[in-house]
Amino acid sequence: MTSVPTPIPSRTQFVLEGIKHRILTGKLTPGQALVETELAAQFGVSKTPVREALKTLAGTGLVVMSQYKGVTVRMVDADMAREVYDVRLLLEPEALRRAVRRGAGLEAARDALARSDQAADTAERSLANREFHRALYTSCGNPLLGRMLDEVRDQAALVSAVAWAANPSWEREAAEHREILRLALDGDADGAAGALHAHIASFVQRAFPEAHEEEGHQ
Repeated sequence: MTSVPTPIPSRTQFVLEGIKHRILTGKLTPGQALVETELAAQFGVSKTPVREALKTLAGTGLVVMSQYKGVTVRMVDADMAREVYDVRLLLEPEALRRAVRRGAGLEAARDALARSDQAADTAERSLANREFHRALYTSCGNPLLGRMLDEVRDQAALVSAVAWAANPSWEREAAEHREILRLALDGDADGAAGALHAHIASFVQRAFPEAHEEEGHQ
């Protein structure tokens, strides 16, 4: 008999999405303390859904729970960036290659790209960027591959938020996104996968050059 995952209570889900949105749009910054009583007051709930939401976020790697420091937003450094982007480089281009070969519709990617171009602020653009990348791999035909990429998606977005705050590179990335999508819509699976690989690799090299240098010495 297959076990059914226990659904997250609605209040916990509400708090979870709210905290995640603040982290991924830079309103809560790496290293910042997350105090249960303060968050409960801000969201108008008791401490229980806040505590459960923070546990879930710790599981996805967005926050860190320490016996001494309490709960804080995860710090981003070159090691963390390299780990997350290494997984993306291994899996995401292959997922896109498979999606294109399957003839998957990429309307969601096109819509996300348009939302990014029209975004009024960094937060909107960041969320649209995440949706663009997810739309490229979600139709790969292998649900497990999609879930594995989903697991690192939030951590990748946290890395991006930190990098963009220090060195905005939206225009360059938007141009790269358009080229990736053009190749995919043309049915060029290998070309689209290659362009996506170069896009991911160049971002982490620009944002965290020390990660690239350390990799070269391994």
